[in-house]
Amino acid sequence: MNPTPIPSRSHPLWLSSCRKELIWFGVFALLLLGLGLGLRDPWPSDEPRFALVAHWMVAHGQWLFPHRGHELYADKPPLFFWLQAASYLVTRSWRAAFLLPSLVSGLLALGLVYDLARRLWSHRAGLLAALTLLVTIQFTYQFRDAQIDPTLTGIMTLANYGLLRHLLLGPNRRWFAVGCFCAGLGVITKGVGVLCLLMFVPYVLAHRRGWRHLTPGQGRAIVTFFTGLGLFLLPILAWLLPMLIVAHVRGDAAHIAYVNDILFKQTGQRYAAPGGHLHSSFYFLGVICTEWLPLALALPWAVPTWWRHLRRRHDARFALPLGWVVLVLVFFSLSPGKRDVYILPALPMMALALAPLLPGLLRQRGPRMLVLALTTLLALLLTVLPASALWLHPRWLDRLHDTVDPRLWPVLLVIGLAGLAIVAATRWRHAAWGWVLFAGVLWPLYGLWGYPVLNGSNSSLDVMQAARLAAGPATTIGLVAWKEQNLLMLTGPKTEFGFTRSWRQQDASAYAWLVADPAHRRLFAPQQAMGTCINRQLATRLGRANRQTWWLFGEDAIVPGCTPPDGHTSL
Repeated sequence: MNPTPIPSRSHPLWLSSCRKELIWFGVFALLLLGLGLGLRDPWPSDEPRFALVAHWMVAHGQWLFPHRGHELYADKPPLFFWLQAASYLVTRSWRAAFLLPSLVSGLLALGLVYDLARRLWSHRAGLLAALTLLVTIQFTYQFRDAQIDPTLTGIMTLANYGLLRHLLLGPNRRWFAVGCFCAGLGVITKGVGVLCLLMFVPYVLAHRRGWRHLTPGQGRAIVTFFTGLGLFLLPILAWLLPMLIVAHVRGDAAHIAYVNDILFKQTGQRYAAPGGHLHSSFYFLGVICTEWLPLALALPWAVPTWWRHLRRRHDARFALPLGWVVLVLVFFSLSPGKRDVYILPALPMMALALAPLLPGLLRQRGPRMLVLALTTLLALLLTVLPASALWLHPRWLDRLHDTVDPRLWPVLLVIGLAGLAIVAATRWRHAAWGWVLFAGVLWPLYGLWGYPVLNGSNSSLDVMQAARLAAGPATTIGLVAWKEQNLLMLTGPKTEFGFTRSWRQQDASAYAWLVADPAHRRLFAPQQAMGTCINRQLATRLGRANRQTWWLFGEDAIVPGCTPPDGHTSL
């Protein structure tokens, strides 16, 4: 039996009123995405880099040209960094500020999916779509992190919401204007924000074939087009023109190189010839089948129903969001460089397309059994692995020590045991709610317990505090072969010798800097960069963080007359 869309209703799903359900859903979403906020610092790989850029903006007033240390950082446009910096100016806490844009964007995306599904179908459909989106693994995981993509997803979802309010529920030129403007904001968050405009492709195709539920054609199409184009370009030009003017006025090579890098290398060149993350054209199918769980479990039933409503009923309410999702997947699949997070913006629109099918799907035995199997499997995994690591110590678990901190095993064990208890209590009849409860245990417990356990090592906080303690409060520490988290977490006097420069180039500058005032300066470096010319007996081993051992040393630790082997990166 295929699920069919339910008629438009405003009846609550399980409580006495729709308002109460929305309040409880909002509280649950806030707990799921927000618990742990303020309990950790930025973790690699991307979080420390972005937080460091935002920190530099606040500390040095460099808002137009982002910096990573003393070097210009041209990998991403500045809007996300502005949001993190603005969050700090509001909260005065970097631990809260660096995660706040993701949290707000996640809540925004959930609210937009609910409201659009409610307007297109019903309150029940909207609430189930938002709840399914919330407990989908990739959504929850990413919106608890501080990469750019979660914030980009919130902005792109708002852009899609505005466009769909006009194209499906319009005419509504105000929301059309919002959609076009937010698409421009997406571009200055990450260049692929322009993909929001692909929503017009399925709209044009559906409009030419006279499909149902489209906004009736209105006059002044040319005026509307150029108005939308102007609003799309407005935020882009508001960033681009001042940047070009300042770079031209200053006329230095660094700013000109920054402009060329961010406008050309980080757009078309990076898409066509990426330097890393190379995967096959089918990479994102694997992402959907794993990271989009449990939402992906509905696809075997949803695809035939979608096909029927597209082919027979010509329903544009499915054609537009689904067509946009397909175009986004095709766009990213054509590039050799792929990361799982690239398709995160497509996830809210996929949940929207599933919205009217979910009430019927959740009454069927097949989907329930699949959700039950997923919950059981994950709960067993989180029980057996930690228990084996804590008490049995099998050799095959040794390889996980580089990826799983041993201090995390008790946290995972408690989560796994709670999951098994939930499975036993809910069973297959309430399997969907079982997954919701399991998510309600997993993510908050990981945030409240796991964050404090892992933060010292993951953020390099422990190592950098040890470095400051060993050097003394007045000693300037120079960073060699450093990571972004090292500079971010180090307090007191500090300097660095470039990030993109080779280790040998950093070494040369660092040595000259050290010998100029050896009484008040120390060098901080990973073991791989020390080579054979550093006497470790006279250096201070600070500990391990981010899979590396870090040391602090002064001029006396350098072996007199030692010449590094040709091509080696030591001092």
